[in-house]
Amino acid sequence: GPAPGSGSGGGAAAGESWYLALLGLAEHFRTSSPPKVRLCVHCLQAVLPRKPPARMEARTHLQLGSVLYHHTRNGDQARGHLEKAVSGAGIPQFEDVKFEAASLLSELYCQENSVDTAKPLLRKAIQISQQTPYWHCRLLFQLAQLHTLEKDLVSACDLLGVGAEYARVVGSEYTRALFLLSKGMLLLMERKLQEVHPLLTLCGQIVENWQGNPIQKESLRVFFLVLQVTHYLDAGQVKSVKPCLKQLQQCIQTISTLHDDEILPSNPADLFHWLPKEHMCVLVYLVTVMHSMQAGYLEKAQKYTDKALMQLEKLKMLDCSPILSSFQVILLEHIIMCRLVTGHKATALQEISQVCQLCQQSPRLFSNHAAQLHTLLGLYCISVNCMDNAEAQFTTALRLTTHQELWAFIVTNLASVYIREGNRHQELYSLLERINPDHNFPVSSHCLRAAAFYIRGLFSFFQGRYNEAKRFLRETLKMSNAEDLNRLTACSLVLLGHIFYVLGNHRESNNMVVPAMQLASKIPDMSVQLWSSALLRDLNKACGNAMDAHEAAQMHQNFSQQLLQDHIEACSLPEHNLITWTDGPPPVQFQAQNGPTTSLASLL
Repeated sequence: GPAPGSGSGGGAAAGESWYLALLGLAEHFRTSSPPKVRLCVHCLQAVLPRKPPARMEARTHLQLGSVLYHHTRNGDQARGHLEKAVSGAGIPQFEDVKFEAASLLSELYCQENSVDTAKPLLRKAIQISQQTPYWHCRLLFQLAQLHTLEKDLVSACDLLGVGAEYARVVGSEYTRALFLLSKGMLLLMERKLQEVHPLLTLCGQIVENWQGNPIQKESLRVFFLVLQVTHYLDAGQVKSVKPCLKQLQQCIQTISTLHDDEILPSNPADLFHWLPKEHMCVLVYLVTVMHSMQAGYLEKAQKYTDKALMQLEKLKMLDCSPILSSFQVILLEHIIMCRLVTGHKATALQEISQVCQLCQQSPRLFSNHAAQLHTLLGLYCISVNCMDNAEAQFTTALRLTTHQELWAFIVTNLASVYIREGNRHQELYSLLERINPDHNFPVSSHCLRAAAFYIRGLFSFFQGRYNEAKRFLRETLKMSNAEDLNRLTACSLVLLGHIFYVLGNHRESNNMVVPAMQLASKIPDMSVQLWSSALLRDLNKACGNAMDAHEAAQMHQNFSQQLLQDHIEACSLPEHNLITWTDGPPPVQFQAQNGPTTSLASLL
């Protein structure tokens, strides 16, 4: 029957009481645990036939659209209600309800792959929301994110610039910093380093001068420092980054001691958060792992990866935010490289398979990480001596990447495969031309340029051009010492030791191989340990030191045994078949049903 007060006689207050009752009931059903979606929808639908005032009607369509969008698979109905809320007949253009509906509706369009319908909708909402700072900023962020997902970083940067200027005008330095830092992040992705430097300097000043909620201030500092640290790491400057990294780690400790006081900012344009505290924590672990891996502190990398993965597991139980899967994939990518160096190929292979599983759940994750995945498989193939497969994996990765640093990394490793195969001179020469460290090196990375010198040295060594090899390796040593690149230092020392041994200069050889051995066991780098123990054995034999020769031979024997066992274990895993996959999405059938049998079995 008709609700009380809905007759013509009921006054305005009575007329709204039925509406409030239905809304209250709907909200009760929506927030039940688990939500009673059907009942909630019934209550909201009961509002519409009673011809409520225009504002109420639009708000009801918005709530219906929102509930259907978030809690059901009923996209068509959700879209219908949201479209009605956006057009909202009879209410002024600049009502919050229209902006909220436009924001949600464009999200829904994007999910249905109609990005081109979402863009004009957001653009119009941005145009008419200039009097409403919160929505104006939020819609600018949303459209910038849409362009970013489409890899149109130029349009995204323009929008973030507009947002920064708007925030300055409405007196929100905090949100201005968020816009500028987001723009800095995209400029870094685009490698526009000339523009990044002044922008980051400006951000640093804004962040330091801003006096507001301590948690918001510290989270701006985390954002700022993460950009600085990743900028250094991209440039392969492992030593120069240390002060920044330390500040970042102190910053995150400060944040974890602060309480999230729900002080609502007085300026509605300040109502934004960059990332939740817990996500920031994982992110700081992540950049620490990146640093430890590049610098060759592999046990430290392992420790922080374990911590981060444990925290991610806890977070993923409550939060299905896609950024968590991205964090997980990037962590696994780094730890896989560490495992290959420390001689744990079987574990690395199982973790590669895990990355495949994560990528199967999300096409976007796969398109962003496919090249890295094939690169990791290529590195695994080198470690188990499957050179043809390594070549196929690297070639696939090169086809899939547009990222300059990754491209240079793959080319360097592919060159090492050709050198080992020994019969690919034509291809090898053309590759080496493209990564010539002496002129026109394609990227600004210190680390990759040092590696290119090493590859040149290796090639000259195999060709018996020892003086040329020494020149290249001394360049590598100079560069790797300058930035504490432990692995490159160890590899160069042992190769130089080998060259001096071949030339009959035993004393010089010994001067190289002993520190190489010490460094390799500190990293620990299994193949360098194997190589240097063999060299020590031969050196000591040649010099007539029987005892030392015997000890080195024993060490060499132990390393060989460990590597051989690991090799056999890896090649007998079902996941080993992944080395033949070079096309399309990751295959399903190779994945073993029981989880990895590693120290992480309980976590992952």
